Amino acid sequence: MKINQFPDRIIEFEKESYLYFGGTAYLGMPANPEFQQLIVKNILRWGSAYGSSRNSNIQLTAYEKGEDFLKNYINAEATVTVSSGMLAAKLVIEELTPHTDVYFHFPNTHTALKVANSVPFFIENELNPRLLDSKNERITILTDAVASFQIKAVDLAAIDLIAANKEITLVVDESHSLGVLGNNGCGIISSIDFKNIKRKIMVASLGKAMGVTGGVIASDQSFINQIMNNPSFVSSAGMSPALIETLGEAETIYKSQHMKLKNNLNYIDKHLVKNEAFAFNPEYPVIYPEIEGVNELFNANNIIVTNFKYPTGGKDLNRIIFTANHTEDDLNKIITILNQHQF
Repeated sequence: MKINQFPDRIIEFEKESYLYFGGTAYLGMPANPEFQQLIVKNILRWGSAYGSSRNSNIQLTAYEKGEDFLKNYINAEATVTVSSGMLAAKLVIEELTPHTDVYFHFPNTHTALKVANSVPFFIENELNPRLLDSKNERITILTDAVASFQIKAVDLAAIDLIAANKEITLVVDESHSLGVLGNNGCGIISSIDFKNIKRKIMVASLGKAMGVTGGVIASDQSFINQIMNNPSFVSSAGMSPALIETLGEAETIYKSQHMKLKNNLNYIDKHLVKNEAFAFNPEYPVIYPEIEGVNELFNANNIIVTNFKYPTGGKDLNRIIFTANHTEDDLNKIITILNQHQF
């Protein structure tokens, strides 16, 4: 299906209207008129793009404003933005590799955090024995905040079991939790508190809930300074200054949209009948219906959900997304279908 406008809650296609429960715009920011007006205002000030290095002799105040907002929003000591979430992850891996003896990854970690020779954190649902041995090592653990095909934040309790002789760095991809989970959508990184972790690092795309093209890295000030002196960072252009300034000015919109999303999830929780064919978490706006023929059923009722072949998990991804912009009428329509068809 090829469309010629942003797919918010309604898609117009071949003279028909479809309700859209897909994408990743959890807070509905790209279609929010107030947010759009901020972007237009800032494009008129900063232009559509700025291709210079962040380390050049000309420094734009837009980055400071946006990164200060993100630092406070995430509850991090320091943040820095880059042009994409993928670049954020790759820069972090590049900076950590000389200081890491072994990488460990949680199941179904996003492609952005794929590292050659990384080993599984779990083997047959048990902690990898290498995490328990007596070898002194600097280890880096890679995980998504919410893994593919999951609807709850990753359980990191097993980190407490790692041998004390391991120096631990934890990298969490919050692309699908920033703006959604935590207080006002701050994500989960600030709530992760294990005494044996030496350093926590968050990476995230800003193109999901936050509604702008770019990526963010959050950690302690020392590590962020390292990133900003990394040759790949120095030789890259930053994200659009118009978009990063918009982030810094949109705090009240984010809070309002997050509250709307929470209200929608509470409404769904009250009216959706529990179903063995899928799980629903009232804290998270995603359902993965592993139901044969579900797309045909939705299409017959003029509903579109996300469907594509996902690179991790080894299967097609069917994903129902609820956003802050969906109305109760929208929700009632899909809830009625799910409740009537106890697959």
